[in-house]
Order: sequence, then C-alpha cells, then structure tokens
Amino acid sequence: MTELTATAGTLPAHAEVFSFDEPTAVMDRAELFDFFELMHNGRWYDPPVAPSHLAKLFEASPHHSSAIYAKRNILLSTFIPSRMMDAATFSASCLDLLVFGDAYLERRMAINRRPLKLQHSLSMYTRVGTNPGQHWFVQNYAAPFEFAPDSVFHLREPDLRQEIYGRPQYLAAIQSLLLDDAATVFRRRYYANGSHAGFILYINDALHESTDIEAIKAALRDSRGKGNFRNFFIYSPNGKNDGVKLIPISEVASKDDFKAIKETSRNDILAAHRVPPQLLGLVPNNTGGFGKASEAAEVFVANELLPLQIMFRQINDWVGEEVVSFRPYVIGQPKP
Repeated sequence: MTELTATAGTLPAHAEVFSFDEPTAVMDRAELFDFFELMHNGRWYDPPVAPSHLAKLFEASPHHSSAIYAKRNILLSTFIPSRMMDAATFSASCLDLLVFGDAYLERRMAINRRPLKLQHSLSMYTRVGTNPGQHWFVQNYAAPFEFAPDSVFHLREPDLRQEIYGRPQYLAAIQSLLLDDAATVFRRRYYANGSHAGFILYINDALHESTDIEAIKAALRDSRGKGNFRNFFIYSPNGKNDGVKLIPISEVASKDDFKAIKETSRNDILAAHRVPPQLLGLVPNNTGGFGKASEAAEVFVANELLPLQIMFRQINDWVGEEVVSFRPYVIGQPKP
C-alpha cells in the first residue's frame, strides 16, 4: 500500500491519500522458477504440480468434475475392450489422464514371458524414476515400490517446461475453480449461520418497562441460526410511525453477487475444458437456449475426443499389438 501525506496553506490538519498496490499478476514473479529443474531425491522426480492438490480440485466445482466425467464417459462408450485391457482399466487410465495429465499402465507378464495384461497404476502415487525406464509407486514414503525396468507405460499431456511429467489442460482455470468453491462455501455458511437475518432494530418509542427491552434482545438472539425465519412481534402502545425501524445491514454487507460469480466461474471452467454446456445438463438463461445437443456433441467429439483417442493408441506401439481400439461415436441407439 502506497501512502502520501500532504499539507496545504494553513490547514490545521494534514490530508492522507492512499491507494492499494496493483494485483500481482502470474507473469511478474514466476519467471525465476522456469530455470529450475524438477526436484528429485535420487530415486524419483517430484511432479511439478502436487497430485494431491489436483485431486482436491477435482471435487471443488461440479462443472469441473462433470466436464471431466463427460469426456471420460464418451471415450468409454467408444472403447473396444481387448485381451490385455478391459473397460475398467481404460476408464481409470482415462480419468487419471484428464485429472492429473498423466496415466500409467504396468505390463504384467505371464510365466512364458509373454504380455498377459495391462494393469492401471494410480497417477496419484506413481513417480518417474531418475533412471530411464524406471518408475516407482510411492503411497508410503517409508516403503516405496519399484516397478520392473521398462514395465510401465507413461501417457502424458505435453508440458512446455519439462518432459518428465504431464500437465492437465485446465490449469489456467484454477483461480476460477477456487472462486467457484469459495463462493459456494461462503453462501452455505451465510445461510447456516443465519446471517441473512441480521439488521439493526432502532426503537425511539418510550417503552413501559425495562423488561420489554430485555425481551426484545432475547427474541433477536433467538432469531440467529435454526428458526431464523420466525415472525417478530413488538407491541408499543401510543407509538409513533417511525418509532420502530428495521435497518438491514447483513444483507447489504454480505451482498457478493453470488449468481454472477457462479456464472462467470462456470464459463471459465467450461472454456478450459471446451465442453458444450448442453452436454452437462445446464439450464440456459436465454429463451434461445444453447442449440441442439446432438450437433454440439458431434463437434465436441471431433475436436476434443478424437485427439484423445489418438493419444491412447500410443499404447499399441509400446505393447506391439492392438490393445486399444475405438468404434465410431454414434448419438442415440445405433441403427440395425
């Protein structure tokens, strides 16, 4: 905060003028970290973004999780299970890739040393080792598990800063996610605490007894929390027109334009995921609506899900056979 003090003429007091500093932008003080490498402990590298934080963000906003589930569900509807990868394994891997930007598949071998199946490994705890082809499962730092060399396939979203871990595509909307969650929590506490019943009760009528004042105080205290929507009655004989006034303060002070905040954060989140709102069951605010859901779904699949299918087909090159394949996306029941 910058403060300026000025005196003029023979004024008996000085005037103070102050202004708040500008908001700190994301580009101001983060350039130094671009020169650093990923930290490691001699055995594995630490991810650039903590997976535990990304897992918590997944539950911060219904629009965020719903958009990810929509992508996963449409991809799963086109997936063709194979000998080495079933639908459950593909579903878990797809969810990990969309949430964390990384997906890991362990190749389990049969007794005859032939590939038996692909086992999903949680991205939350899987780490890339410092040696080529090395991966760790670190759910417990005291007893980490090291996979067999070259037995784990790592599918990742490309990152501009490093090539070890992936980075999810929605990171630009993190502030909107946190704003959406904070607005919801604030409004929930606002109603749970009964703050919306707050006001100033101004009385200038002469009441007959002091016990009347105490009774009014007790009734006001009881209006907070559960039962705060009960009616309030005051009897004042020979009272004036403005003898009793209700001056609302809590409603004005707590006015946060909740609806506008939710709509703005929702638009940012959906823009980061590039998911049409009609595919998420959102209700339009205008009379024209969002348009046909079928047309939006076709464009969405062509622009967003087909590239994801291409990414998952990289598993076939690593395994050496067709493990991942997809059927064409059909809206509604396929025709016989």
